[in-house]
Amino acid sequence: MMKKMTMQFCDTVQPQILGIHPYVPGKPVSELQRELGLSKVSKLASNENPLGASPKVVSAIQAALCEISRYPDGSAYRLKEVLADFLKVSPAQIAIGNGSNELLELVARVFAGPGDEVIYSEYGFAVYPLSAQVVGATAVEVPSVDWGHDLQAMLGAVTDNTKVIYIANPNNPTGTVFSRQEWEAFISQVPDNVVVVLDEAYLEFCDFPEYPNGLDYVQSYPNLLISRTFSKAYGLASLRVGYMVGCEEIIQYINQLREPFNVNHYAQVAAVAAIQDPGFVKQSVQINRDGMQQICSALDELQIDRIPSSGNFLCAHFPGKASEVNQALLELGVIVRPVANYGMPDTLRISIGTQEENAHFIEALKAILQR
Repeated sequence: MMKKMTMQFCDTVQPQILGIHPYVPGKPVSELQRELGLSKVSKLASNENPLGASPKVVSAIQAALCEISRYPDGSAYRLKEVLADFLKVSPAQIAIGNGSNELLELVARVFAGPGDEVIYSEYGFAVYPLSAQVVGATAVEVPSVDWGHDLQAMLGAVTDNTKVIYIANPNNPTGTVFSRQEWEAFISQVPDNVVVVLDEAYLEFCDFPEYPNGLDYVQSYPNLLISRTFSKAYGLASLRVGYMVGCEEIIQYINQLREPFNVNHYAQVAAVAAIQDPGFVKQSVQINRDGMQQICSALDELQIDRIPSSGNFLCAHFPGKASEVNQALLELGVIVRPVANYGMPDTLRISIGTQEENAHFIEALKAILQR
């Protein structure tokens, strides 16, 4: 008779892993439909593109289906060539990732470990502290100002042990944005041996006149990495493809560590087609701008406080009843995103959808508040 094992593996797991809380994504439409039997569901929880993807992307994937038995190009040569031309950088300055998430995590794995420090902002993207924790580094959270980055305070938090600073502009989940003047005052003073990751996942939606495009600074600051994604404005969230731009040396280290086939063939094909359809991105940005106005006007009418946002989402405050409002919205077929895990228990994040989806949210919210 086989002896039953009684070993507790928690005794052998790396200690920093035990305290990690897995990232919780937005609730899928199918899950809510199963739970409540709803036919009409509007998902405004995950900052997805409500237009879907460009028809040119869909056609490109369909044309490539016969290649499904082949491994993808491990170097993503074609995608890097197209991106390099689009961004006006060298292909050697680009790393391609399984979403920008993978690349954000790889930076921590390359540069940080036990005894090192990784700096990020309060209300910053959840992946930043997770990236630090998984490599055993110390995560240093810097208090925010008006829900956004206090860049000078982050600069003041730098010590001899600091290896990486994560910054998002616009920020997720709050949608805040900082100016070119604030950015230049910060990046010009960061020590040369500290890697700064500027996460620009939502830059396409930002119309802030003083927005500092990270690519304008890459050549001047070898310690700067720019992270971007095809998941938002380009509508490729399910395919998981992002990219990072930086000096050739750092990009080489990132590529040494990433998995050899980390980005599947169809993600690469789709990203190439997406770059070649700027009209779709322009349409997506306009839909977002109109939808943002639609939801903001309704929230203002209902006298609900919100954080001004430069992304494709916004945060609304429901003091003492965010959880209750969220549940009531779910029962009416609207999925938004609670952000209590970000230290914002009174806040819900609402992604911008189509005009119809936005109207569904507004009607549901009005009905809830009138109860």
